[in-house]
Amino acid sequence: MSAVNEDQGVDIDAPADAEITNCLNLASLRSFFLFAGAGSGKTRSLVNALVHVQKNFGDTLRMRGQRVGVITFTNAASDEIKRRLNFDPLIDVSTIHSFAWSLIDGLNNDIREWLRVELADDIVQLNVDEAKGRQGTKASVTRLGKIVSKTKRLGNLNNITRFVYSPTGDNHGRDALNHSEVLQLTSHFLNCKPTMQSILVGRYPILLIDESQDTNKHLIDALFAVQKEQKQRFALGLLGDMMQRIYNDGKEGLGRDLPADWATPGKKLNHRCPKRVVTLINKVRSTADTQQQQSRIDAVEGTVRFFILPSDTPEKSKVEQAIANHMAELTEDQSWREQKSYKSLTLEHRMAASRMGFLDMFAPLYSVESWRTSFLDGKLPISRFFTEEVLPLVTAKAAGDNFTVTRLMKACSPLLTPDALRNAGDTKAHLKNVSMAMDTLMKLWDAGGNPSLLDVLRCIEAHNLLDVPEVLKAHALMSQAPSERDVEEEVMLDSSEDERDVAVTAFLAAPFTQVEPFATYMSGVAHFDTHQGVKGLEFERVMVIMDDEEARGFSFKYGDLFGGKSTGDKTVESTRRLFYVTCSRACKSLALVAYSTAPQRIYDFVIAEGWFAPDEIVQKV
Repeated sequence: MSAVNEDQGVDIDAPADAEITNCLNLASLRSFFLFAGAGSGKTRSLVNALVHVQKNFGDTLRMRGQRVGVITFTNAASDEIKRRLNFDPLIDVSTIHSFAWSLIDGLNNDIREWLRVELADDIVQLNVDEAKGRQGTKASVTRLGKIVSKTKRLGNLNNITRFVYSPTGDNHGRDALNHSEVLQLTSHFLNCKPTMQSILVGRYPILLIDESQDTNKHLIDALFAVQKEQKQRFALGLLGDMMQRIYNDGKEGLGRDLPADWATPGKKLNHRCPKRVVTLINKVRSTADTQQQQSRIDAVEGTVRFFILPSDTPEKSKVEQAIANHMAELTEDQSWREQKSYKSLTLEHRMAASRMGFLDMFAPLYSVESWRTSFLDGKLPISRFFTEEVLPLVTAKAAGDNFTVTRLMKACSPLLTPDALRNAGDTKAHLKNVSMAMDTLMKLWDAGGNPSLLDVLRCIEAHNLLDVPEVLKAHALMSQAPSERDVEEEVMLDSSEDERDVAVTAFLAAPFTQVEPFATYMSGVAHFDTHQGVKGLEFERVMVIMDDEEARGFSFKYGDLFGGKSTGDKTVESTRRLFYVTCSRACKSLALVAYSTAPQRIYDFVIAEGWFAPDEIVQKV
């Protein structure tokens, strides 16, 4: 479908794409910032620009041993761009952490000296804060733990010959850098070391950054410094929309006060949303900036409804299903009646976990900050053991799928390794024992049994059915399961040394029935996701669930946005941006559900702002 203007019948965004390709001429490089609002086809513009470089300058870049660098916000976005470009190695697409590490990997002496200064400064500040604070509090315990940890790390620096880092891992160990340090180091080296600037420009004469509004502000500042010094040899292209900045890590005001020699193309057309949603998101952002979008000439009108309900509404999951049924009748779209056919967006993962029934196993591991990244990426061994090995095995056995059971056991069980079969002596008897061990595991569900994760884990360990991750071994070998009171008491412990063990104990107390909905959610195919997690995605039908009390957050508060505080407040503006992002995911129809202790105030606010007409607001389902 072409991007046409309703009145003129021309491609209104063609000049923006042409301006970008003109900037990427190796003989006259020019940096640019592309404004690309929601649904404007930003990725398409990015890919078209890269194809232009491939066709016109690919041979020259290869001869020079250079490539085009592209920084994306997620691995999924990186994979999509690579796929569209046929995995051409000329285009180096990576996430920000992978990109940063590629520049500093191996600079061990420089990294060591930076850490020596940084750790010493941190220790001094922590001691100052501890002297001012109250002893014996949780904050004090945390500070003292950090002082011990950082002092030990500082003392070990000279023993480290090579620093290591994984962009997708947890990065434990004395030689490992964490995610924040990698970005700080890269930014520092780019700002302070001319050699690092030369390495970057020599490797990537063109560097494009997707979702630049959420890219780490320190790295953005450093890249601006490089561009200023190397503008004849280096083009920096930023693509994004400040209204879609939802992480505090991004740079405030990016796109304003750019150098005079930068190009500032802009895209006006929204290819994704129906006309009613485009009108809504234009209203929402009108107090933040002057950027306004146009609908496609062939866009459907679309339907929007705003539901305002009391915070203490009971059985919210049932209420939300009733809202979906209401949308089905209103839009004459029966797909709203099927949960898999619309996307529900919650403010926080816990809200989805509560609604989908896996909060008991989710909350403990999610609470461990150092595990959170790998946990949400599905890479944490503790949870992955149950989702990728135990659940498929139990599901296949329960379904009588012996072929799949055998395949899974051969892939995962120490009982069916070539060595185990060779050493078994009587292979037939050995296989019979394996089958009996599986039967013993399945007996946990006899007579309506509801085993905990710990029950399942101990049975697996006792019969050596699967290789239990090291972090779970001690729990698997404990003589008896902890009572609920034991778990509660352990959760109250303040010691940072006990944090992970306490989390695992609480996790294992959850019923095994929670594994399947948890796995579905983490795979991204569930009908739930978070407001933040769907940036860049689109869905025909969207339900946005806004519940400040349940989310218990502080960065985003819809009560503040809807008249609780004045425009310009930091929380109001961050929530406005998040609201814009969630609304702009909808391709056909949009249901917005606000739970509030002040329903009338919300009603008055959205009517006064002109966001909704009175007949678009529903206060009773």
